Parts: sequence; structure tokens; C-alpha cells
Amino acid sequence: MSNAAPSLILEKKTAVAPVATRFVIRGGRHLSGDIKVGGMKNAATPILAATLLASEPCIIENVPRLSDVERMLDILRSLGAEAEWTGEHEVSIDARRADIGSLDAKAVKSMRSSVLLMGPLLARFHEVRMPEPGGCIIGNRPLDAHIAAFETLGAQVRRENGHYVLTSGRLKGATIILPEFSVTATENALMAAVLAEGRTVIDIAAMEPHVQDLCRFLVACGARIGGIGTHTLTIDGVERLGGARHRLIPDQIEAGTYAVLSALTKGRIVIRGVEPRHLDLVLLTLKNAGVRVVVEGGSLRTEPSSLKAFRRLQTLPYPGFPTDLQAPFGVLATQCSGSSLIQEPLYEGRFGYVNELVKMGANATVCDPHRVLISGPTPLYGQEIRGLDLRAGATLVIAGLVAQGETVIHGAEVIDRGYERLDERLRALGADIERVEA
Repeated sequence: MSNAAPSLILEKKTAVAPVATRFVIRGGRHLSGDIKVGGMKNAATPILAATLLASEPCIIENVPRLSDVERMLDILRSLGAEAEWTGEHEVSIDARRADIGSLDAKAVKSMRSSVLLMGPLLARFHEVRMPEPGGCIIGNRPLDAHIAAFETLGAQVRRENGHYVLTSGRLKGATIILPEFSVTATENALMAAVLAEGRTVIDIAAMEPHVQDLCRFLVACGARIGGIGTHTLTIDGVERLGGARHRLIPDQIEAGTYAVLSALTKGRIVIRGVEPRHLDLVLLTLKNAGVRVVVEGGSLRTEPSSLKAFRRLQTLPYPGFPTDLQAPFGVLATQCSGSSLIQEPLYEGRFGYVNELVKMGANATVCDPHRVLISGPTPLYGQEIRGLDLRAGATLVIAGLVAQGETVIHGAEVIDRGYERLDERLRALGADIERVEA
């Protein structure tokens, strides 16, 4: 049998562009009722990519119906995999026939998480030609750590006409020292290493809950991974992976977003399907802001509270405060008594939402690309604003629900990347929110 691997050319099929959407919100209502947290978006995309490594069908449960998930499924189909919804939140994937094909280049360019295809494609096909991935514009996020990891495992990588070209024989186990706690670099190195020859050690590995979930899925498929939940992963490569049935963990970012929403709308919202241990620092920060938080098993709720400044919040790799919840806590700070300093050392482009809050009446100063000072409480007033990225968009929905008058959020389609049917679910809680599509 020839060892020559087919080259994957990523050009033919085109993705359907998201429909331009705006949310019209009339704020000031007290919200109440139950809302259920879905499966974690940041676990769904790497695990879907990892099914390319499996030599048998996989069933993934608790999969959120998000635009990024749909794009990843489309990319898998373009490779020849069979991927279909077999339940409201269940996906069946059979990647046995995935072969030389035509990846959906437009979809790859439209979502940052498409970078997660590099590891499994390299491990399986040994040659990949891939356009640079896209996604939310939240600062400079180079792929240097990914490329260095692949090269350490024996791959050759070059840039060519806006594409990454990766080639290798069977990858060889090695010690990979990541330059930072990069989630996607950890995931890519992990997926590349599970079929490599020999032992791979990944030092300075990210240990976010969704990284651990990917590890558990791969182990269920037959991978040999040690150190799960630590900053050092040890992978003993195997010849093949089988299939598995796996249930995604709850989305702690979605849960944290709803907790902030509940605290600010003075309602009685019960957030169900939560994994509280993934939210330790988030819940502590809420309590520091005066929010009364009640955790009961897999549910949490907040009680109407007198809000005070949480003084200082710094995003850090897990188990630190998650960067994806920095923006919701920014709008929380506008309603707290006193000044709160938010430090975002991980990215330099995540304060774009602050200008939109200032338009609504917030007292906020961006000190530099990594710090913002917000003083409150200040009333917010409805304005025409724009959702610049996924988390900023969700944050502005919260602001609109708190504000007096009508808020129009343009570019709201970005919210669909991480929150399933957010407008419908908020209406069920009593929110006055309308989706308008161009």
C-alpha cells in the first residue's frame, strides 16, 4: 500500500453567509423563569473536528445549534464525512469515507475555530493545504504556537498564497513546550499527537473545561492520555481510534452570561444544567459585587441585590476568570456603586463594546488596550449600537434589557455563533426583544 497521502485542496464549496440581523430591545423589564444552559460551544467545535480521527461512527450529545457548529459540520461534509442531526441536540458523524476532497474555504475563513482542523487532518492525511481561519476580530491571535507544535512532531509547514501547507509522514512523539496557555494550540497538538508514533508530552498545556472534555472524548475513542486537568498532558500514540458516544459539558460562558443578566434585571431567573465547579471564580466575583448567588445541584439563581463595585477583575487562563465573560461583567460594572478596573491581558481587542456602552450612558474609560475603568451606577439609555463580536454582542443584549427605552443592536448575527435562539429564550423570560433580518 502506498504511503502517499492525498492533498486536501480547500477551494470549491462556498458557505452560506449569515443573514444580517438586528435585535430591537425595549428594556426595563423584570425577567423571571427558567433557562437551560446548552452544551459548550468551545467543546463542540474541537470535538467535531476530532471525529475525523475516528475509524468508526461517533455520536455527540448535547450539541448546541449554533452557526459555528453548523459551519464545522458543513466542513466535515465537504471532506466526505457523513454528518447529520439525529436529535434536537444530537449529531451523528461517520468520517470513515473522509478523503481527498474540497473543504469549504469560505467557512474556514469565517470562523476562528476552523484552525482546529489542522491537527486531525495532519494526523490522518499527512498533507493539508488550508486557508487562514477567520472568526471574531478580537486582537492579534497568531498561529505560531500551533505551527511550532506540528513542527516538533515532525511536520513541515510553510505559508503559500494565504494558505498554510502542512506535510509529514506519520508524526513522531516529542516534548512540546507551548509558549503560553493557548487553548486551541493545546487542542491541535493533542489531536495531532494521539495517532503519532511514541509518546508526546505537552507542557504549559491549557486546562480549560473544554480542553478536558476533548481529552475525555478522545480517551473514549481509544486514545491514551494522561494528566487530564493539569498543565502537562502525556499522550501515548495509538494506531487507530474507534468511535464513541459522548455528551458535551454545559457551557459555563452561557451560564455566566445568564447570571449577570439575572443580577441586572432584578429578576428571579433559575439557570439550569450548570456545572458550578467550572464557575468558581465567576461566582466569587458576582458575590464580591454584592450579588446573592444560590447554587443548588446543577442549578443556580441570583437574588435581587444591592450592587457594589468588584474593584478589580483580571482575566486569566483556567482556573482563572474566563476572558469570554469579561464583557458581560463590564456591563455589570456600569450598575455597581463605585469603580471597577477590568484587566484583559490575554487579548488587546476586547474592549470594543465599551464605546457602545458609553453611547448608552456608561461612565467608562479605556486606559490602554488591556485595561478599562468603569464607574457606576449610571443609568443606560437605548441607542443604536453594533455587536462587534460574539461576546460583545451578548453583552449589549444585556445592556439593552437594562436600559431605558429602545435599543437596536446591528450585527446581531454574531450572537448566533455562541448563543442558541437567544432572543426566543429571553422572550420566554419576559424580555421585549425582536429579531429583524435584512
